[in-house]
Amino acid sequence: MKYTKSKMETLVSENPELKKRLKTLMKDMDLEKNFALKALYHSEVTDNGPYQSAYQDLDLL
Repeated sequence: MKYTKSKMETLVSENPELKKRLKTLMKDMDLEKNFALKALYHSEVTDNGPYQSAYQDLDLL
């Protein structure tokens, strides 16, 4: 599975919990949006994360 910024943005926009976590990461860790999206990808999507199937389903659209 490969990181794609546009897919992560779509996933975050469709999931209020991810949107909240993204904003928290950006504020607490002082990260730019692109870096915060990558951090979310590695923590919530990869390695059977809770949003892995939702991320993979975006390929079907």
